[in-house]
Amino acid sequence: MRRYKGILAVLAALTVTTALSGCGTTASDSVTLKLVAADYGSTDANTSEKYWNELARAYEEKTPGVKVDVTVLSWKDVDREVAEMVKRGEAPDLAQIGAYADYARDGKLYPVDSLVSVHTQANFLPLLRQAGEVDRLQYGMPFGASTRMLFFNEALFDSAGAKPPADWGQLQEAARKLKAKDVKYPFALPLGSEESQAETMMWLLGGGGGYRDTTGTAYQIDSPANVATMTWLKDELVGKGLTGPVAPGELDRQEAFDAFVRGEVGMLNGHPTLMETAEKAGVKVGTVPLPGIDGKAKATLGVADWMMAFKQNGHRKEIGAFLDFVYSDKNVLEFSDRYDLLPVTVSASDAMEADPEHKALEPFLTELAGSELYPVGETSWARVSESVKKNIGRAVAPDGDPRAVLEDIARDARAAEASAAAR
Repeated sequence: MRRYKGILAVLAALTVTTALSGCGTTASDSVTLKLVAADYGSTDANTSEKYWNELARAYEEKTPGVKVDVTVLSWKDVDREVAEMVKRGEAPDLAQIGAYADYARDGKLYPVDSLVSVHTQANFLPLLRQAGEVDRLQYGMPFGASTRMLFFNEALFDSAGAKPPADWGQLQEAARKLKAKDVKYPFALPLGSEESQAETMMWLLGGGGGYRDTTGTAYQIDSPANVATMTWLKDELVGKGLTGPVAPGELDRQEAFDAFVRGEVGMLNGHPTLMETAEKAGVKVGTVPLPGIDGKAKATLGVADWMMAFKQNGHRKEIGAFLDFVYSDKNVLEFSDRYDLLPVTVSASDAMEADPEHKALEPFLTELAGSELYPVGETSWARVSESVKKNIGRAVAPDGDPRAVLEDIARDARAAEASAAAR
């Protein structure tokens, strides 16, 4: 993270007392900003509503005349609810949800450089800042990030005499040893409808492929590398009975995570929140970078959610000043700590990396800088993601045809791109 500090120092010097034109810190009188946000909490005790209400009240105290009206919705509902608000002509000022690209391409969002200070925009981790761009202009501001590593149950590994794997061959060998010790899920492979686009992408990256080509300009879902990856999974992992009693196409991510917390899983691909939950349950968790076909995967999966600002209500100055407050180190770190996520800014990441209390997160912070994100700047991605979730489980079924399944998803991707281009 520290390699970005020189850039930040120069840009920060340009903004000692100023923000971008029109983005001063004094808001006009009697403005209410409407914020809709996703809930990261798992219980009423840690709902995101508490975080946002505390932050909103703190901002209101320092900014007379500005109120922040907070609505927090479950992840199951929030994207749909915001879409319906926009359709009714009742867009919120701010939405912290899963995708921004459709709204940006429809001209409904403020570009980030017209909202926040230069320092705030420059402080976003470069990878995440770029992922928030449409046609090289940033509209999406990252909000909460995570990445993935291979998790293994150290007690089960010790009992089976297995070693943490560095490539797929070693992963298969460890799974065989775990199966011989009657571990219920030697490797949990969730390719059900909940979030299989994530699990799939991790494996495709490990096989040298991915959803997009090396230029990032076109989908390559049915590439030879991707077909080889799904064939290996079908034949060498699922076909050899190393993924447990539930068919991967019927296993959702949360079910796999819950089984890991119960001590029933030898290995799976996980994120920081799962590590915290499992260790609280008494599972000693080991982590290694995602294995690839012949060594460490070329990249791991990086994930970010997005903050965006709608133009409809015309509160650009007030939105920008509030966002500068939201993305201060104190508030970014508080949110990251509360929900076991990775900071989305350089300075907050440096602070977390330097804090001994966050030592367990160091590998995730390191992996995030070189991770690969979904193509969230493409309006076609939502449709492609849904096709993956709907179809990918069939690729590893006993009678599945990996090539045919990937070709089906590739056709959906081409249709989605054609539809997006016609808008």
